[in-house]
Amino acid sequence: MTAHPNDVDVAMIGHYALDKIIYLGKEQLSLGGAVYYGGVALRRQGFRVAVVTRLARRDWAMLDELVSEGIEVYAAEASATSGIENTYPTEDMNHRTCRPLAFAGAFRPEDIPDLLPRIWLVGPIIAGEVDVPLLRKLHASGAPVALDIQGFIRVPENDQLVFRPWPDMAEGLGYVKYLKADDAETLALTGRTDLREAARELAGYGPSEVALTHGGGLVVYAEGSFCEAAFRPSQIRGRTGRGDTTFATYVARRLALPPERACQYAAAVASLKMEAPGPFRRPLSDVEDYIRRRP
Repeated sequence: MTAHPNDVDVAMIGHYALDKIIYLGKEQLSLGGAVYYGGVALRRQGFRVAVVTRLARRDWAMLDELVSEGIEVYAAEASATSGIENTYPTEDMNHRTCRPLAFAGAFRPEDIPDLLPRIWLVGPIIAGEVDVPLLRKLHASGAPVALDIQGFIRVPENDQLVFRPWPDMAEGLGYVKYLKADDAETLALTGRTDLREAARELAGYGPSEVALTHGGGLVVYAEGSFCEAAFRPSQIRGRTGRGDTTFATYVARRLALPPERACQYAAAVASLKMEAPGPFRRPLSDVEDYIRRRP
């Protein structure tokens, strides 16, 4: 969609969504998806970002927000634009129900441009967007692959999104270096409530670094060791996109920082993002100040 050099820090693959947020009975439409929340957060931190996505032609004006941020956008035309209805029935924004609204279809090999990223970040929102052959192709490119597993185990069923096993997980995770899941997904995958035990189990499939989010923060298992960082927002007004922001920041920060510092940055950016609806758009100085005040 735009002219650009083909070398970027992070190339993100996933559906750009038109979501519905229902909070205490009040509805509003909202842009969504890992490519949105993660992509904007990374650009605001100074990273070079490309987004590969699928959506209906009638909704291509939605991409203007990404382009205005300086993100390189590759969009494939789909028959529909994906969307999820996120319902928060109480003031506790850690608890929600999710219902699928539409689906933009699976990524095809021809949808993936000839990019030279330092990292591929695969952030599907619903099972069926990305398959194992595509992960294999990305892995073969030579750049490490980061994967949010929600888009492989979150399955539409009876007008709800439910967790189901990923039949090809053993092969798929063999192509992944950085893996992300939240505590609910981790429980569904491993049956474990201890996130450290679960992280070790998931790493056994191949990923060398596993990032697990939960209501209170982030647990990372990397290079055989653990590190943790807490979410400490002054208020929670933008819960949707927390995990996308956390994982994108962690992965990008690992380009230059050790796991402990990348974990710290990820929790800080996610905490500041949660203080307002929409993606992280704060100056980087706010992140540095946050880390100094809340190490």
